[in-house]
Amino acid sequence: MQTSEATPRSSATGVTWDLRDLYLSPEDPALERDLSSALERAKAFEQQYRGRLRQGIDPTSLLEALQEFESIAEQMDKPVIYAHLLHAADTQNPRYGALLQSTLERHSQIKKHLLFFELEWMDLPDEMAQTLLTAPAIARYRHYLEKARLFRPHKLSEPEEKILELKANTSTRSFQRLFDEIVSGLTIQLGRSKNAQKLTLDQALTKLHEPDRALRKNVAQAITRVLRSHARVLTYIFNTLVLDHKITDELRKFLTPMSSRHLSNEVEPSTVDALMTACENSYDIVQEYYHLKKRLLGVRTLYDYDRYAPIYGELPQCDWASGRRIVLEAYRAFSPTVAQIVQEFFDKNWIDAEVRFGKAGGAFSASTVPSVHPYILMNYTDKLRDVMTLAHELGHGVHQYLSRRVGHLQADTPLTMAEMASTFGELLTFRKLLEEIQDPRVKLALLCSKIEDSFATIFRQIVLTRFEQRLHEARRTQGELTPERIGELWWTTNQQMFGDSVKLTDDYRWWWLYISHFIHVPFYCYAYAFGELLVFALYQQYLREGEAFVPKYLDLLSAGGSDSPQKLLAPLGIDTSDPSFWNTGLKFLRSMVREAQGLASSS
Repeated sequence: MQTSEATPRSSATGVTWDLRDLYLSPEDPALERDLSSALERAKAFEQQYRGRLRQGIDPTSLLEALQEFESIAEQMDKPVIYAHLLHAADTQNPRYGALLQSTLERHSQIKKHLLFFELEWMDLPDEMAQTLLTAPAIARYRHYLEKARLFRPHKLSEPEEKILELKANTSTRSFQRLFDEIVSGLTIQLGRSKNAQKLTLDQALTKLHEPDRALRKNVAQAITRVLRSHARVLTYIFNTLVLDHKITDELRKFLTPMSSRHLSNEVEPSTVDALMTACENSYDIVQEYYHLKKRLLGVRTLYDYDRYAPIYGELPQCDWASGRRIVLEAYRAFSPTVAQIVQEFFDKNWIDAEVRFGKAGGAFSASTVPSVHPYILMNYTDKLRDVMTLAHELGHGVHQYLSRRVGHLQADTPLTMAEMASTFGELLTFRKLLEEIQDPRVKLALLCSKIEDSFATIFRQIVLTRFEQRLHEARRTQGELTPERIGELWWTTNQQMFGDSVKLTDDYRWWWLYISHFIHVPFYCYAYAFGELLVFALYQQYLREGEAFVPKYLDLLSAGGSDSPQKLLAPLGIDTSDPSFWNTGLKFLRSMVREAQGLASSS
């Protein structure tokens, strides 16, 4: 643990969330009551409904079962969510780690009494299931039931499912927690002296946006040193979880490592292939931009630690109060209804933005449960780009807030739709900032920063997905991989995107070690590219339609995951299964690079 003198500070110091809408404290008796009550209700549910579906259940009885099932699911999930948020806010607190482990174990004990229900539903003959699916009484739960049957070919027997659920707490989930605690506890020291500045990993990564090239290089080297010092255990975690994924695929008869993710995302593999191919065919956008940036920075070689360097010195600082104002105004200009929801996040302390050691890195919005509301975690370091992160996470928050109306079982969207509202809100905020700035040099710098963020959300995520594919393939065919071998896969895949526009150093071979998506949600990353390009299309539609677009968009958010992405997007005239669709968003991104080239020529 760090001393108080080393504690990082920003204008968001003191901006922490109030989790009392979930539970008053870890000792709140309501937490224990919820876990105990959920267990008793699950046992009663099992006793009442086991075998009922197979015997032939009427729609009204099925509706009653689904309502009780959903209520139990929310009650048992709430303590785990609370424990996850406590742990994310302070991963180094052993009390929170113990609570998280305890709630996960209790959750598994409850879930084993409910597993039969979905399994019996999957086992129903198609004709019987279809009759129930078309019954008006269960219309609210239709898509939940439809989606469950998609996994019918991949389910195991009930005893096997119970074993996997119980063992996950000492296998997959335990390795994920270990990864989180190691990475969030990393201290990046700039320099060798006793008084050298000490940073969290998030703070150190932010330094790569500084104008001082020597500082960026030193920070990159410092990050590499720390990652390499933890490479043995982190590599073992990677190897173990990739192997675990392989075993699960074999047990569930998934043909490829990505098959299960495609199914849960309700997207055809051909759609993802078209998305990834379109992006890879447009790597020239990345290379064209970084050649421009090389000229603007006046350097002969652009290294990996130069990618996020500001064009003209440092962008203006933006304190928490200003960031809050900017984001609120951007959302209000789009929709007063949305702005009112965003205001609640600030007024009611649903955001944890303070920077501190031990806190999870990055940012997220946790949907929690429909009876409460979302919570946002981020690390606000007073950079203008943090305003974009705030707008992004609030977009998630608005989406999750609105989708509560469809209930706990269907509120969450597939990952491909999960990034839609966040990137849309980020784009609204960016355009507002760009319109307000008068200085052409600052305007260019902000535009370049946004282009780079879009590259990170689109092209980088495709690179991460290709890397993951190659990682899983190598682990399956070559056995346990060394960090050097994984680093080679990482370096080569990244180099394909940059071509000759950026020179990757050997240090960059170690920078896969801290990326949590590989650990927690395999093959998540293509969803970012999917969402960003989808938003570029939606935003162009908004520019054409104006206010008429807003209610359709809010209806889309309010629907949550109550239907397939294809059906939810159809009223807006969007078909993501059309391979040419992705070029719409890529053309928009290319136009931003052209805009930057024009500003660069005139400034």
